Amino acid sequence: MTRGTVGVMLATASAPVVWGSTYIVTTVALPEDSALWSGVLRALPAGLIALALARQLPRGSWWWKAGILGVLNIGAFFPLLFVAAYLLPGGVAAVFGATQPLFVAALALPLLREKPTAWRLVWGTVAVVGVALMVLGPDAALSVPGIVAGVFGTVSMAAGTVLSKRWGRPVGPLAYGAWLLTAGGLFGIPLALVIEGAPPALDAAALGGFAWLSLIGGLAAYVVWFHGVGRLPAGAVSFLPLISPLVAAILGWLVLGETLTSVQLLGFAIALVAVSAAQRVPSWARLRDLRALEVAPQRDRSDGTADREHDTTDKHRSGKVCHPQDAAEG
Repeated sequence: MTRGTVGVMLATASAPVVWGSTYIVTTVALPEDSALWSGVLRALPAGLIALALARQLPRGSWWWKAGILGVLNIGAFFPLLFVAAYLLPGGVAAVFGATQPLFVAALALPLLREKPTAWRLVWGTVAVVGVALMVLGPDAALSVPGIVAGVFGTVSMAAGTVLSKRWGRPVGPLAYGAWLLTAGGLFGIPLALVIEGAPPALDAAALGGFAWLSLIGGLAAYVVWFHGVGRLPAGAVSFLPLISPLVAAILGWLVLGETLTSVQLLGFAIALVAVSAAQRVPSWARLRDLRALEVAPQRDRSDGTADREHDTTDKHRSGKVCHPQDAAEG
């Protein structure tokens, strides 16, 4: 990876690092039994603030695209995540989150024509094993509704990641994040009203918790995240959310005094290695890609325009042809 790619990767990884604080904030500050309202209060204020700052609304097809992406990445993902967490004690829900790279690989093939590499498929499987060792204990209970919520939540986020890559980003990350956070928050309001009733009363601790989750974990983190999604391969981005359960485990150990067994520490190390290794391209894979580039122009020379069309298509697929505002960001 180039120095610029490494910088984008590290910046994007800061989003799941912040998301890893959600568990500790929820535990010590937020009201109980308000999972759906928690999702709304996390997303909607951040989206409205971002809209006020960006002063850009969607145009044309981006009204429905922003709605779909907002539901997949936020509006549906948040409630399903909370439901799985409530119904699967022992952190079993994190195992489903760890399978996201495998779902992204499956969806990226038909939607992006991005073939999954054996390298990332192997490390995706290793990551599932590592996270499972961290969170699965002998007393872990399995709930069928919880499993369904965990699977659909993971598929929702994976589909949102791949479609975000396919459709690109027509505006800067602030406006883009504003559209999706607002759409996701609005989607959650009727669900919260029907299932949980009126919004919960908020004390000072809850207000502070929601301020952190909305402004830092919502607005700042998602702006950084959507910026990275547009510039990095979908397969590489899909591994970064695995950082969240690792951060959650560390914070639980530091703040709540939760103990980590030797097996959990082993799982922690395995998951961390998997996330790191998935971002690297082995030398044999780089050599294979270079050979493919050398052969492709020779095949295309039979048509005088083939080289130019092939080059333009590749740029669109890699996200390098973008909105002028993206180019201005560097």
